Amino acid sequence: MKGVFGLAGLLLALAIVGVVVKKQLDSTSQRVPVLAPAVPGSAAPAPAATVREQSQQVQQQYKQAVEGLMQQPRPMPDEK
Repeated sequence: MKGVFGLAGLLLALAIVGVVVKKQLDSTSQRVPVLAPAVPGSAAPAPAATVREQSQQVQQQYKQAVEGLMQQPRPMPDEK
């Protein structure tokens, strides 16, 4: 009797893990909506087809924003 309950519990845990894995795999195959451009005044980018391309696009936009901020002169404190 103990063996039957052990086997049933094992099969139930396996079924739960299978459902969770299937949901996870289904969610990664869906397309993610394209993000709006981070820099105001820039042209809208072409929609990326894959998550990898979108990730690279976001990284590029972040890099451009940081470089733009680095080009601004640093405010100097007023001397008293």
